[in-house]
Amino acid sequence: MKRPLIAITMGDPASIGAEITMKALKNEELYQRCRPLVVGDSAVMEYVLHYLKTEGLSINSIQEVNQAKFTVGTIDVLNMDIIDTACLEFGQVSAEAGEAAFRYVEKAISLATAGEVDATVTNALNKEALNLAGHHFSGHTEIYAHFTNTSKYTMMLTHEDLRVVHVSTHVSLREACNRATKQRILDVITIAHKACRALGIEKPRVGVAGLNPHSGENGLFGTEELYEIIPAIETAVQNGILAEGPVSPDTVFPKARGGWYDIVVAMYHDQGHIPLKMAGFFYNRELETWESVAGVNITLGLPIIRTSVDHGTAYDMALSGKASEVSLVNAIDYAVTLSLNSRGVDA
Repeated sequence: MKRPLIAITMGDPASIGAEITMKALKNEELYQRCRPLVVGDSAVMEYVLHYLKTEGLSINSIQEVNQAKFTVGTIDVLNMDIIDTACLEFGQVSAEAGEAAFRYVEKAISLATAGEVDATVTNALNKEALNLAGHHFSGHTEIYAHFTNTSKYTMMLTHEDLRVVHVSTHVSLREACNRATKQRILDVITIAHKACRALGIEKPRVGVAGLNPHSGENGLFGTEELYEIIPAIETAVQNGILAEGPVSPDTVFPKARGGWYDIVVAMYHDQGHIPLKMAGFFYNRELETWESVAGVNITLGLPIIRTSVDHGTAYDMALSGKASEVSLVNAIDYAVTLSLNSRGVDA
């Protein structure tokens, strides 16, 4: 059985994307698990390689997937040839970088849709740069949904055995409340159940968070639980899903960490993101550096596989040599697992 071929977007050229990609692909064990292919600009990768004085690596600039070597020490880059490094300002928001980041993603989706790669992994892009370039998407998730014509999808964040999916993400808090409808919540519970099955969990236990403090206290602090969340859970249970809730939002995540649930359905962006980043991100105050930036972002419900780093472009760390590749390595590992499981191979 061939190792999965994984397309990895370089992310925003002005960001830490090229650096952490090189760090991740120095790992010999990674090549034993998959065949990594970077979708980006060879010139940017070369520039960062030499600027950081990275030894033991070279760039293989290619135009077609079948030209890749997939050997340790050689990073295969499907060269989009968009960025002029002489004009690129690292650590700065720009329409040029936003355009390039968008084109890398578009190409990765095209490769996966055509079956030329088994899965895609995305480095971070900057939403402001993306919009400056004229691409009015709120993030990767929406880009993937658009180009794959997917209507029922959600974001899943995962770190170790803590997994969270979202009823809504990149909308205002006021709009998030409006989107917490029975049908949407039921859709997300169902997608969460299927995702856990795809990860090899035979009987997933789904914890569903409430929207309001203390899950509304039987209507005292809000009625969304009574009229939207509980009916969704009841229908999910009738459909054979082990769903439970609504669980008070300040309790459901400690329970998940304790093993009560395999996955948590969060009602909005920050409700799900904060606990994941508390678990996966660690800043060393004495050394004044991030020791851990772990976690993976996975888009569920798509016809293709997409995983991603769970952090931003980190412009302030561009070309510093200090950026952590942990989240990217984790994202690649998840892409490999999902790809193998989709083929019925034990990951």
